[in-house]
Amino acid sequence: MTPPYADPETGVAVKAADRAHVFHSWSAQAVIDPLAVAGAEGSYFWDYDGKRYLDFSSQLVNTNIGHQHPKVVAAIQEQAGKLCTFAPGFAIDVRSEAARLVARATPGDLDKIFFTNGGAEAVENAVRMARLHTGRHKVLSAYRSYHGATAAAINLTGDPRRWPSDTASAGVVHFWGPYLYRSAFHAETEEQEAERALAHLEQLIAFEGPQSIAAVILETIPGTAGILIPPAGYLAGVREICDRHGIVFILDEVMAGFGRTGKWFAADHWEVIPDLLTFAKGVNSGYVPLGGVAISPAIAETFATRPYPGGLTYSGHPLACASAVATINAMREEGIVENAATIGDTVIGPALREIAERHKCVGEVRGLGVFWALDLVKDKATREPLVPYNAAGAANAPMAEFAAACKAEGLWPFVNMNRTHVVPPCTVSEAEVKEGLAALDEALSVADAHTVG
Repeated sequence: MTPPYADPETGVAVKAADRAHVFHSWSAQAVIDPLAVAGAEGSYFWDYDGKRYLDFSSQLVNTNIGHQHPKVVAAIQEQAGKLCTFAPGFAIDVRSEAARLVARATPGDLDKIFFTNGGAEAVENAVRMARLHTGRHKVLSAYRSYHGATAAAINLTGDPRRWPSDTASAGVVHFWGPYLYRSAFHAETEEQEAERALAHLEQLIAFEGPQSIAAVILETIPGTAGILIPPAGYLAGVREICDRHGIVFILDEVMAGFGRTGKWFAADHWEVIPDLLTFAKGVNSGYVPLGGVAISPAIAETFATRPYPGGLTYSGHPLACASAVATINAMREEGIVENAATIGDTVIGPALREIAERHKCVGEVRGLGVFWALDLVKDKATREPLVPYNAAGAANAPMAEFAAACKAEGLWPFVNMNRTHVVPPCTVSEAEVKEGLAALDEALSVADAHTVG
């Protein structure tokens, strides 16, 4: 690993240029304080003061193969020397190979790949395909979800980022998905939660009119909403409901896909095959923007002689596709998906459950592979969240203090509402995980100070 170096003067200049010209996502521009990053490698990155951070966020849960993987960097460099860009209407070797490798990894017979620049555009196009295929307009999505920030995707999203842009006229209807720890259905077991969540969806479809519904879209495992592992039978039940009513079933695997859960796609845990599957992030660890939709034969056939009315200038960009080919090949050659599964089963899961026993603030531990969440609470008995839903400012102080404590320990966390997620790269080593969990253990003591009982 390249050792961190101190260059505070450059760091000040980088920060000043950022503050002068960069408009940041999801932020009040005058109150943010972005860290100036000097470099990154593997599971770590560092600032210009030489402070190193273990990346337990994988940035935005996308650097599945870690930072600066040499095989992927080399592939981008080689492709840049050969062909930097070309319009999507041409047959390009690296584009075809990327599509072949993605199709090989996806479940079932999703053999056609439409490339986008990222996950939100993948969702936009999946919904468009479903509407055109069925001739219907409505799309159902879960409240606890995030599907992207573009027009249709943000309306599909369930979390509060939707609110400022919600037109309430986009043909989107939200429903409650399963979440036993905070059950909307008064369930006491996983079996009850699955049954009652499916009954709720079935009733919603009946009242909305199944003949008007084009698609149901679900994150296979809701990610930012809390890494909510669906109970056994739930996804299969949704699949059956969709089949019965002629509704397209879309699985959003933008965050959960490409090894994150210890399988190529989270759907593989339940052997469920959707009609459309959206992907991005881990397909090339975000080294170059890339996403896409994997398409079933039936939906692909809809556009066999009828033009698909959608496209992107950079669909299947050669540099992005080269990085995807190198990423997928490296994941197979180096056993990266298997590493994620093993680390989750033998290190992260057991350690987090032990941590939960020691800390009053940890209400529930859940996850798979390198995709875990701690649900932080004020009171384990009542399960009251450590901070209110969508808390900000002083109301969010306990989580802000916890995040600051993590960073002081050299751990970069992924924090959302009352949860902290443990989502390191799929390449993370046992030693790195133990280092990170020790820092997390220490930082949770700060959150413990805000509990009762």
